[in-house]
Amino acid sequence: MPKLTPSGTVTRMLLAETFHAIVDSLPDDWTDLELDLRILDEERYIDAATYLVTCNAQPYSQRDWHWKLLVAHRFGHAAAPAAVGMALKLLDNAGIEGELVLRESRVGRAEVVQMWGRPESVRQEFKQLRSQ
Repeated sequence: MPKLTPSGTVTRMLLAETFHAIVDSLPDDWTDLELDLRILDEERYIDAATYLVTCNAQPYSQRDWHWKLLVAHRFGHAAAPAAVGMALKLLDNAGIEGELVLRESRVGRAEVVQMWGRPESVRQEFKQLRSQ
């Protein structure tokens, strides 16, 4: 995602910055994201894959994009935003440039949890944390 500097030149945003900009632009009740990642230098694919294993990136085969990143906000079967941000920061620190694009986001879903037999304080705390 290009960024315009005050002098009028265009620079590339770092992958971690792009990810944090995407997350910061979402409402607080987002539940999960699907992002696509492509690195510019395919010679560094193995290096990048080594860093991305920490966020369970799913490799694409024979596509224009290299990996799918699944991110879960507060619950779900995906990587935490902190894990994805750290993996992308590792790519930035290694000098691996790439592109990151948001493909899909889901908002307003809540997990279903069995509350039978739990005290009312637990139910109220859960309701407060997961209120939409």
